[in-house]
Amino acid sequence: MEAVKNKIVSFNDLDVFQNSYKASIIVMNKVIPNLPDSEKYDLKDQLSRSCKAVPRLIAEGYAKRHQKAGFQRYFDDAMGESNEMVVSLSHCRDIYSACVDIKLCNELIDAYDKIGRQLYNLSDAWSKFKTKGRRTT
Repeated sequence: MEAVKNKIVSFNDLDVFQNSYKASIIVMNKVIPNLPDSEKYDLKDQLSRSCKAVPRLIAEGYAKRHQKAGFQRYFDDAMGESNEMVVSLSHCRDIYSACVDIKLCNELIDAYDKIGRQLYNLSDAWSKFKTKGRRTT
């Protein structure tokens, strides 16, 4: 039996937005506060900016969905931020294993890897959808 897909009427309806928003809340509440103060202007700051950037870029990109280049740019930037989260969370896990929950870091690394793949697939599908049936001259 095929899963029922709801109509997308807002960026809130995108699974990738929901996943990135939930992950950002976990990072802000459960990872960043456990890092040492010496990381205030480096790893803490980077994690804070990147985790919040992913859902923001998805929301902004969705608003530009009628502009192929605009839409693509925001989703590419969101993929970049998601990749930065994978690296930053790996740093947290590998450098500060005494401070952070290693299992949680691994789960978040997997989540951001999935988010990056979702963004790629959505962007690819959207570009095909938007050009489907149009003449190219």
